Amino acid sequence: MTDEPEEKLNTLEQVGATLVEQLRKVVDDGVGPLSGSRSYAEARATSYDDPEKAIRRITNETTVMVGTAGFVTGLGGLIALPVTLPANIAGQAILNARLVGAIAHLRGWDLQDELVRHAILITIAGGSPNAVLAGFGVKVTQKLAETAIQRLPIEVLRAINKKVGFMLVAKYGTKRSMVTLTKLVPGIGGVVGGTVDAAFTRVVARLAKKAFPPLGIDDSFEHASTQ
Repeated sequence: MTDEPEEKLNTLEQVGATLVEQLRKVVDDGVGPLSGSRSYAEARATSYDDPEKAIRRITNETTVMVGTAGFVTGLGGLIALPVTLPANIAGQAILNARLVGAIAHLRGWDLQDELVRHAILITIAGGSPNAVLAGFGVKVTQKLAETAIQRLPIEVLRAINKKVGFMLVAKYGTKRSMVTLTKLVPGIGGVVGGTVDAAFTRVVARLAKKAFPPLGIDDSFEHASTQ
């Protein structure tokens, strides 16, 4: 007889891993009619002499799109998961992913750096990159960004990916998956709850601005956790 809790946990791991992969692609290349984070950020930056003004425009645009049910529902079908997410929820995840990546890029962070990519995904889920990665013994600073992940054992990298996948499912998943997750994954309950809507996109934008300070002003995610 199949162990039902174990089977559910395996399903959630699969959904989380797929969501991580899909949102990475959104940041890198975009999806459907949406460009990737870098292209989107640079297109908006051409209209301003200050990257922070471009960030405000990007935040406002994304918030409006997330609040437009028809637009978000149309995007939702572009993410194919083993367990289908509601179209509006998947659409919000896509838009929030592009938003966070755009903010990080305009603040000078390398979107191809593996540590930055983990931090982006954690922020999309409404978490603090420094706090989550610290749980795996990773101290995140700009100077270490290119080398810290490379020194970690593959088992630790896999554990980080799994944790991030759980966080994303908890925030963007179906009601059933969220209930299951809170039962099976200790400590994950803090990221569960509330509807993912335009208000949450504002929260994600604030978290992104804290998590990715402009390089040259502060070189560490630690800055984010002390604000």
